[in-house]
Amino acid sequence: MARPRGSAELIEARRRQALRLLDEGYSLGEVGRLTGSAASSVMRWRDARARGGDQALQVRPAPGRPPALNQAQRQRIIRRLMKGAMANGFSTELWTTSRVATLIHQCCRIQYHRSHAARLLHQFGFSCQKPESRALERDEARIEQWKRKDWPRVKKTPRGWVRTSSLPTNRASC
Repeated sequence: MARPRGSAELIEARRRQALRLLDEGYSLGEVGRLTGSAASSVMRWRDARARGGDQALQVRPAPGRPPALNQAQRQRIIRRLMKGAMANGFSTELWTTSRVATLIHQCCRIQYHRSHAARLLHQFGFSCQKPESRALERDEARIEQWKRKDWPRVKKTPRGWVRTSSLPTNRASC
């Protein structure tokens, strides 16, 4: 089970709550169910506390480079994305990853490649969608009229056709 999202304080509070329940006599499985964690995690926390005390329950920082965008910047970008592309100075309402990277640079002065902008969009909860292309001259009323009047006249229907067996054998040979 992956480490839950949340601040270090929330994660540490969950670990302390699990160990409090364990001290009260609950089993590893019960503590796991009550705290939403695996019994093996509860056992690992118990063993860590036995070896290193309460300090062993502290959350270690995530390895790797820290993100360039902080939470406030992420929220600002999401708000601007929700306003739409035209409200942000683009000529159409279509968001491309290049446009998102440009928006991030305008908004936060942080340069991202368009492929990483796609990853950020996914983290923000957005999904890729291809816009439906339609002709500018499209006339829905005329299309519906054609479907009602002309299509039945043009459509070929089999006359005198009777459904036969779908079996490949001749009926007389059975």
